Amino acid sequence: MPSSSQTKPCWSLDDLKSWETGGALLQPPARLAVIGDPVAHSLSPQMHNPALAARGIDAQYIRVQVAPGRVKEALELFRGHGFAGINCTIPHKFEALAAMDEIDPLAQKLGAVNTVLIRDGKFTGFNSDGPGFLRAVEEIFGTSVQGRKVLIVGAGGGAGQAVAKQCVISGCSHLFLVNRTVEKVQDLVTMLKLSSAAEIHAAALSSPELRDFVSEADLIVNATSLGLKEGDLDVLPHSLITARHWVFDMVYRKGGTTPLIAAARDAGAACCDGLPLLLHQGAVSFGHWFGEPVPLEVMREGLRAAATV
Repeated sequence: MPSSSQTKPCWSLDDLKSWETGGALLQPPARLAVIGDPVAHSLSPQMHNPALAARGIDAQYIRVQVAPGRVKEALELFRGHGFAGINCTIPHKFEALAAMDEIDPLAQKLGAVNTVLIRDGKFTGFNSDGPGFLRAVEEIFGTSVQGRKVLIVGAGGGAGQAVAKQCVISGCSHLFLVNRTVEKVQDLVTMLKLSSAAEIHAAALSSPELRDFVSEADLIVNATSLGLKEGDLDVLPHSLITARHWVFDMVYRKGGTTPLIAAARDAGAACCDGLPLLLHQGAVSFGHWFGEPVPLEVMREGLRAAATV
């Protein structure tokens, strides 16, 4: 297991600029990273580093804090330092899309990039949010989204839009898009209505329609960052959750439970936080970088151990 990066849990853009005197000394060499703002909480290194070791790949995966507006700059630095791949988390998925030389067809359809392959001097963008989400839903709830009524809170963000589009591609019957401001999802609604047989509806979080949306929905998805920090506002009124719902919180808390998951459990609803999504996203990303076999169970065990600390 890599140990050098553990003395610096999160690197910065300034570190990338002076890589030769710091990061370049890591052993195994850093060749993969997750960028975000914030990113220090990410458990991706604890998942990917055991997988790299299991495959005998001489590399390690690190976290790098990158502010909005500086993704292209960071990617150029990663390329110059010989990195093979990057994951992009909140809020960088749209910015990463714009920075790519080539874009995978699914990422193009989903409208966001969270996985970057750096090869032959080019950036190729993929999206593992959609496929990872589907795999996690099937594993945790034992069903697909086909024919289901899905409500997504935070549909205006990169992850929310990707999951919304993936649900439509996968044949959901109804899609309820909820956002702090409904104007931010109107273009998405228009686009989805033109390309889907699903019934598409949208409303603001403060709208009276929210109660009806939740009442109709089978699967409730939190695609916002709410719940990541103590003191965050509730994703939606917890009293609306019932035992018949499936609740999928894309957020996770290391060693703890998000308020949405706590409310779902209190209501008797089937639920999961973002760890299964992180696992399956990670597996999809690893496959893009290194091909098969992807050591899924090794990744699962690394993630499980890290999440309980």
